[in-house]
Amino acid sequence: MTGARLVTGIEHLREASTVLLGVEHLELTYHTDGGAVQAVSDVSFDLAPGETLGIVGESGCGKSSAARAVLRLVEPTAGTIRYGGQDLRALSVAELRRARTDIQIIFQDPVSALNPRRKVKHLVGEGLSIWRSGTRAQRLERVREAMEAVGLDPDTFGDRRPRELSGGQCQRVCIARALVMNPRIIVCDEPVAALDVSIQAQITNLLEDMKEKFGLSLLFIAHDLAVVRSISDRVAVMYLGKIVEIGPASAVYSSPAHPYTSVLLAAVPEPDPGVPIPHTPAIGDVPSPIDPPSGCRFRTRCPRAEQLCADEEPVLRPYGQKGNFAACHFPSEAVAAIGGRA
Repeated sequence: MTGARLVTGIEHLREASTVLLGVEHLELTYHTDGGAVQAVSDVSFDLAPGETLGIVGESGCGKSSAARAVLRLVEPTAGTIRYGGQDLRALSVAELRRARTDIQIIFQDPVSALNPRRKVKHLVGEGLSIWRSGTRAQRLERVREAMEAVGLDPDTFGDRRPRELSGGQCQRVCIARALVMNPRIIVCDEPVAALDVSIQAQITNLLEDMKEKFGLSLLFIAHDLAVVRSISDRVAVMYLGKIVEIGPASAVYSSPAHPYTSVLLAAVPEPDPGVPIPHTPAIGDVPSPIDPPSGCRFRTRCPRAEQLCADEEPVLRPYGQKGNFAACHFPSEAVAAIGGRA
């Protein structure tokens, strides 16, 4: 069994009985006039109860596409998505709608995610109304509780419309709308990317508080490594549609095994004028997802690449003793060649 898992690159997955969400060999292909775009290619990860899994990578690496595929907002090309012992891809439309009440999503642009014509109290309670959950009085009370939980006074904000709110307030409405359904998992699709830095911290802290208060599991997608580090228990690094490294956040940030992870960390500026700026070698442009490189997809930008990297695609394998898994033929040597810093 262990040998088979190594070959397929899913050794990092935990026992199905211990996880809430399990994704195996997920693929998503978009067909364009220029050809087929492999947005998500053989991605596997899992999410335990009460855990936050952060997914990071450059823009266009497939983070949001993977999240939307998990919820079947876009239909995956292949793969298995298991939640609560059932495969979400095998569910009927009605069954999927019911399952989605347990898996909510917070979109990147909070303003566009809200109907501009509806009042906040109606936006937050829309899911309850659709499912006719309880009596009208019970639904109104649940809406009030959700709004108070995210720091919005129902009497002040309940009758306002999105245009009367700031970006941070709109995102709080989106979080309340997700919480009101009592979900077990919330998918956060770059929830702070469109917000000011000060508001980002508020929303991140709010999500952490909600996680502890309601026992939520979070799938947190972002391109800001500092934000992901502050909120995540485990981190998955994506590059050109694939996960190239995954492990505990502390291990990934302190001892990156994949050269791409090291490059990302080295590119993060240190908020201290006394710290010298490290030299990060130029690694070139991202290859086209329509025609990705053979073997390791990062090899065309990696200074340590050898012929093996072109001939054989690396799979996620254990690295070190800290629970890291990296898809690299030369993990330790590659990181040393990049000259990354923790």
